[in-house]
Amino acid sequence: MKNKFRYIEKNKRKKILLLCDDIRMHSGVGNMGKEIVLGTAHHFNWVNLGAAVKHPEEGKAFDLSNETNAEVGIEDAYVRLIPSSGYGNAKKIREILEIEKPDAIFIFTDPRYWTWLFEIERELRKDLPIFFLNIWDNYPSPLYNKTYYESVDVLMAISKQTKNINSLVLDEKAKDKIIEYIPHGINTKHYFPIKEGDEFYNKLLDFKNAILKNENIEFVVFYNSRNIHRKHTTDSIVAYRFFCDMIGKEKAKKCAFILHTDPKDQNGTDLRAVREAFCDPEYVNVYFSSDKISTAQLNLLYNMSDVTLLLSSNEGWGLSLTESLITGTPIIANVTGGMQDQMRFENEKGEWIDFSADFPSNHRGTYKKCGSWATPVFPSNISVAGSIPTPYIFDDRCSPEDAAAALKKVYNYSKEEREKRGAEGREWVIGKEANMTAENMSNRVIEVLDKGFDNFKPRSSFDFYKVEDLPRKYIKHKLINY
Repeated sequence: MKNKFRYIEKNKRKKILLLCDDIRMHSGVGNMGKEIVLGTAHHFNWVNLGAAVKHPEEGKAFDLSNETNAEVGIEDAYVRLIPSSGYGNAKKIREILEIEKPDAIFIFTDPRYWTWLFEIERELRKDLPIFFLNIWDNYPSPLYNKTYYESVDVLMAISKQTKNINSLVLDEKAKDKIIEYIPHGINTKHYFPIKEGDEFYNKLLDFKNAILKNENIEFVVFYNSRNIHRKHTTDSIVAYRFFCDMIGKEKAKKCAFILHTDPKDQNGTDLRAVREAFCDPEYVNVYFSSDKISTAQLNLLYNMSDVTLLLSSNEGWGLSLTESLITGTPIIANVTGGMQDQMRFENEKGEWIDFSADFPSNHRGTYKKCGSWATPVFPSNISVAGSIPTPYIFDDRCSPEDAAAALKKVYNYSKEEREKRGAEGREWVIGKEANMTAENMSNRVIEVLDKGFDNFKPRSSFDFYKVEDLPRKYIKHKLINY
């Protein structure tokens, strides 16, 4: 325990109420919430109000301390889980505060889930800080989120884009907040490369043969994300079909596209119908992996693949890309949102790019040079979409033809070249510049939350305001990089 980063004895730790998905579940939010709890259980005590849609264990409570001790090698964890259908409400939070008496509230996911919490933030923040691990998919800066950002003490931004958005939206009030970049981190105990001669290599071969039905497949493309509209899963299938046509039928017969997703989703489409319409089974091999699988099996899927593809037009991060790189598998991605971080575009000085009001995004291709492990696909169309809760947001859509060309580029690399590029991606992701491992993420959370506790100023019971015209809400950053 002495080797743990900033270890604190159990009875001296701050207790944090974590509001997010149930950390036992396999959503992106749930997985990252779990890694943060595990990685910081030696420094903080945790209570997770664990959300799910119609949670089957609503009304129960669980002590996960022993499981946490066994997982992370400590003896004194305090981790409680309270299952919840939905993310909670004011009444439920007040009850938990009375029983558990936490020192802070930590929220994680889209701010629209927490409107009820922001409505009572003055009541809460007079006693304890609110920490927000947040992300936003795209520009223009969402001025409609300003009151949400103002309602917390610490903003931990998952992407560089989100950190810039937090500052731009808060404007002059940004100086009163702690705003830090903490990218998602993957557990290297669960995701890792498997090479010939390794302990799991025979298992990898058996798994690959079972998935591909012993076909003579030499090149595998992998997709691991939800079947929802903004992920453009249909475009991914169409791009793969175009790729097969580019290389010719005989070569295409030795290629395969595996999609680990639900083939039919009301928030997406019927992918089996798409496959039937676009993919001639004689030479276009498209497989669906729709069953729930273990983390170990998912690691095998990444390892049996030659490249991971993600063409989202709005994407806060893109967790499958990080998982892919941790296993040493290269990536192809649309240039938008947090996916830009993982491609490591660099400026004229060779520095990893950052964003500002003058340069909010690289989606228009200001910089082309990126990490060897990434093959970027730049959007061919940038339009403005929106809804009542989110009135405007750029939709960075790439074309299937461009994605197909990216697939062909990676295909034309030798097997050795793809492995070399993937290894370079893994080395960068686990390194000090990227900090995209679970351990690094957790250590950064400890640093930032400690800073948040040290700088916390209780909210006053009320404020006085001079009655005057409200300032105009106007986007102050560049919309196009000329």
